[in-house]
Amino acid sequence: MNYLTRKPLSVDERNAVGGVSDIVAHLLFHRGITDRVSAEKFLAPDYDAHILDPFLLKDAEKAAQRIIHAIESGERITLYSDYDADGIPGAVMWNDFFKRIGYANYSIYIPHRHNEGFGLNIEAVEQLAAEGVKLLITLDCGISDVTPVRRANELGIEVIITDHHEPPPELPAAFAIIDHKQDDCAYPDKNLCGSAVGYKLIQAVIKKGIPWKAGHEKWFLDMVGIATLSDMVPLTGENRIFAYYGLSVLRKSPRKGLMKLLSKLKMSQPHLTEDDIAFMITPRINAASRMGVPMDAFKLLTAENDEDAKQYADHLDEINNERKGIVAALVKEVKKIVTERYEVPPRAIVLGNPDWKPSLLGLVANTCAEEFDRPVFLWGRDGDNVIKGSCRSEGTSNIVEIMRGVPAGAFIQFGGHKHSGGFAVDNEQVHFLEKHLNESAEKIHDKKNAASGGEKSPEDFDGEYVDMELSLDKVDWRLQEDIDRLAPFGTGNSKPMFMFKKVKPSSIRKFGKTQGHVEVGFKRSNGTPLAAIAFFAADQEWVKVLEGDTEKLIDLVASIEKSMFRGRKELRLRIVDVII
Repeated sequence: MNYLTRKPLSVDERNAVGGVSDIVAHLLFHRGITDRVSAEKFLAPDYDAHILDPFLLKDAEKAAQRIIHAIESGERITLYSDYDADGIPGAVMWNDFFKRIGYANYSIYIPHRHNEGFGLNIEAVEQLAAEGVKLLITLDCGISDVTPVRRANELGIEVIITDHHEPPPELPAAFAIIDHKQDDCAYPDKNLCGSAVGYKLIQAVIKKGIPWKAGHEKWFLDMVGIATLSDMVPLTGENRIFAYYGLSVLRKSPRKGLMKLLSKLKMSQPHLTEDDIAFMITPRINAASRMGVPMDAFKLLTAENDEDAKQYADHLDEINNERKGIVAALVKEVKKIVTERYEVPPRAIVLGNPDWKPSLLGLVANTCAEEFDRPVFLWGRDGDNVIKGSCRSEGTSNIVEIMRGVPAGAFIQFGGHKHSGGFAVDNEQVHFLEKHLNESAEKIHDKKNAASGGEKSPEDFDGEYVDMELSLDKVDWRLQEDIDRLAPFGTGNSKPMFMFKKVKPSSIRKFGKTQGHVEVGFKRSNGTPLAAIAFFAADQEWVKVLEGDTEKLIDLVASIEKSMFRGRKELRLRIVDVII
């Protein structure tokens, strides 16, 4: 991997950012925050000052009035959420909302990922109509479901769609559609996740006059925070507010299921970080649907007693371990096919097998997209004998744009957002899928090249940027506190990376149940130790080299982090790369 260190700031650039430390100014500037006002807003998120008016969303007022009418009339309402760690927190949040206002005539519907697939389906709509449902509110889905919404209308169900996926050319004939990505929606922030859109509708209902204790909706931010951090939306604008306050609420959340899960995973609730959510909580929520029991994640987050909370925490942890084994085997299989089939991978990698389970293919596609630096499209066959798949971007390609570029009729349906999506394909069309997607990807690539005149800009640098070159002596608690001012980190606000040139390890060891992780020890010039860790890195080539020669000088790329494992506070490095 090639690395390029970001340029130092000029005196004028430094002064424009304002009264912060030099390193904070440097990190802010290279994240596009170049003036004092923007810096102050970014470093001190203020919910009341920076949260946006929900009525800026198209149809928000109309939808809020319809929900209040349903509540006042005692109509049967169903909350229909997606089955992932964006949709399920939205269902939990709305469940809490109805309970707090004392409304009981509602139900939660989370579709079976393998048997029903993503979004609304006609069978579910017909079942809900038979149960007397009059109002259906979608969460993190629905924007592409033209036929199921039409069927709902025929059966006397009015539908309010809340979604954040890219709208298709034909929209469903819903009572109201709240999706900030609609061309005629004036909402200024276009990056919200699905649960955040659902939260904005709760804000709208409260503002329209439902009896409510002012400010209590902020307790729902733990769910909005999980969803925002799970869905990898940019952590800028309103998303920064949701992630920042979401973590704050999570650290003191009274949810019994969450507390039991954290206890099982030996995690400190008061010190939860964005990494804890992304790498520990999110996979266990998603495991429920991937392994066929989506309601178990909902039940974990809504458990009202310790016994249920422990049961669901144990169960989700168990099935997540099972899921990891299956996914690892699938990743190995896909990598083998790609390396054997292609000397150089095509513009888009497209593979499928009727025996592959569609519910697991998003994880596999994500890993392979990173491995091969290509967008990856993988398909399998679901429980209804329909070919369905998942796709992931390597980071620069727009998945939805590629799928839109194939001939009409190639997909039964498709959707998603820039880096992540899903699709369904007719049996006869699947044989042409690789050709269609590669032709589309090539056209998009050629068009971008033509637009740039074939010249590469700094953004086209074929490698990774590091924020700054440091010495090991500079790694101290004051530096960590400066870095932490920019947290939470994620998409659009990446964790700062530093280059440590010509450093010599003092020790190396493997740790963990399967000895799969690595800790490399270093010494500062005054002799104090500094540990650097890398998870799931035991089979890396650099580990073998250092095990044979710890006197070797290396270039180390790493981030700086505070660990609170087992309640012990430790400053350490997280290894990104070792260059020998």
